[in-house]
Order: sequence, then C-alpha cells, then structure tokens
Amino acid sequence: MYHTIIRPLLFKLDAEQAHHITFRLIKFIHKLPFVGVINRAMYCVNLPNLARTVFGLTFKNPVGLAAGFDKDAKLLNQWGNYGFGFVEIGTITPKAQAGNEQPRLFRLVSDSAIINRMGFNNEGVLAAIDRLKKRDHTIIIGGNIGKNKLTPNENAVDDYVLCFEALFNYVDYFVVNVSSPNTPNLRALQDKEPLQNLLATLQNLNLKKDKPKPILLKIAPDLTNTQLNDIIEIIALTGIAGVVATNTTLSREGLTAPKVLIEQQGGLSGKPITARATEIVAYLHTHGKGAFPIIAVGGIFSPQDAHDKLNAGASLVQVYTGFIYEGPSLVKNINSYLSKI
Repeated sequence: MYHTIIRPLLFKLDAEQAHHITFRLIKFIHKLPFVGVINRAMYCVNLPNLARTVFGLTFKNPVGLAAGFDKDAKLLNQWGNYGFGFVEIGTITPKAQAGNEQPRLFRLVSDSAIINRMGFNNEGVLAAIDRLKKRDHTIIIGGNIGKNKLTPNENAVDDYVLCFEALFNYVDYFVVNVSSPNTPNLRALQDKEPLQNLLATLQNLNLKKDKPKPILLKIAPDLTNTQLNDIIEIIALTGIAGVVATNTTLSREGLTAPKVLIEQQGGLSGKPITARATEIVAYLHTHGKGAFPIIAVGGIFSPQDAHDKLNAGASLVQVYTGFIYEGPSLVKNINSYLSKI
C-alpha cells in the first residue's frame, strides 16, 4: 500500500510539504480508537533477542529514527507504534530559527536520495522540552544538539552547553552535531582542537551530574582517515560514549538525477552514501579497537543494509531517507531479519 498508493501521492507534493502533511496525518489517525494497537500489530517485532544494551541503555530493538525527521519532538508517543526502538530528535538549538529559505528539500528519485539544506530549522529547546514532558517513556529518546546560525564559532560551546543543560532531564542520550553542511562554518568545529574543547566541556559537565548520560558525536562521511584518527583520539581523551556515523555528504559522485537537482546545495542522503557510511563505521570500529559504540546511519534501505552496518561494527542503526522511500515496513523488515540471524 505504501509503495502503490501513499508514496506516489506524497511524491507528487513538494518534499517539505509532504513531510508536514505526513506528520499531521500521523497525529490525527492516532487520535482514532485502536489505531495505535493496529499499527503495533502491523509493524512491531517484539522479540527478546532484538534487545541491545548500549552505552548503559537498553533498547528493545536496534533500529532508530535518525535526527532531522522529528526535529521538534512532535510525534514522540507515536513512533513506537511503527516499530522503532529509539528516536533521535533535533537538531535542537537554543533559540528557535527558521532555517534556510525554501525550497530546501529535494528528492532525487532515480538515485533513491535526498538533498537537504534545511539549516537547523526548529522551534528551539524550550518548545522541545514542553513536548518531552509529555512523552510516555516507552521509547528511548536521543537529543541531537547544535548551535544557532548567528552564533559565531568562537561562542559555539555556549550554545551546546545551554542545550545540554536544558535537555538533560528529558532525554536519554545526547548527540553533538558538528557535521551538518547547512549551517555556515559548522563543520569547522570538527577540527581537532575546537572539537576536543567542545566535547571535553560537555563531558566535564556531564560527569558532575548524579547520573551522567551518554554523549555521542555525529560525524560527516566526508572526513579523511587522518580526521577519523583524530576522532578516535578525542573520544579516548574526553571519554564520551560513542559516535553516530554518518551525517549527509557534500559529494555528488555517481548521481543520475537531472542536473538541476544534482546542483542543489546541501547534504546528500540515501543510497549513494550507503557504502561510504559503512566504510566509516568499519574504519572507526577497527582502528578504535571496538572501544566505543557506533550508531550507524546512511543509506539503509533494506535488512541487508542494516546487517552490513552491524557487521561493520555498529551497535545500533538509524533510518531516515530509507524510511521515506520504503515506508514503515522497512523497520519491521529489518527487525524481523535481525531476529532470525
């Protein structure tokens, strides 16, 4: 039904418009009697062998919804009905911001890909907290945090600290996003010195809490091996919990979509980054000697894609573009497959 009716209808609309309509529909149908029960029966695979304990948290299954999909935590109590083991909200910034000008989200259907230049559009940390207070606590929530566009890099740490402190009591783990290509100069924070300073600051605050929470770093797929070695070293030095690999890429290699789409500015996600994301996971796992967990995201469209990421050294996986192209059955199919191997 998704491939024959729902996706063709949604794909006739502007990509961002389709996203908002989908959110409204999900919220509406879950107000109807028994919809949650029906969706859980259709999409949830509840088997004990799917559970994973990673960085001190127990996930009922290893498949999560990646950051960027539910930026403002609007459907926290619905995602579990579609089979997800965890959801990562954000990227959240201290202040609300509109993001970049529209259009800013583009489907490259022939490549099973998306280009976005959203620009951390979100309603701000206080709006997210208002919704997080109403979560039902049946699903693990990660908080992906970033800096506001107008905050200069020399003050970026202040933005991350503000989000960390504000969200601490409301999320289960944190992800530090310095790898989006859509906020000017943000990726400069991936350089060794500023990154180590940022992560050390957050971890020092974290360790002063009665119950510290896992802090992970989300990295770009465009990093060199030298930069990946720096990441491994920084994780060891700061003691953060792990890595989310990877964000979107600036590469346009091998695309077949019309030139007008390929030339759009922004980060590319989907099938074209499947192999590179897996390579990054494998490199971090091998050269890091398995010392830290990795959440793998990037080009997961099938159970085999998820299995490849886990075989490469990931502990958990996340979907985003694959979820848009394949629908909620993707989550069920991955979990069903993983439960049998």
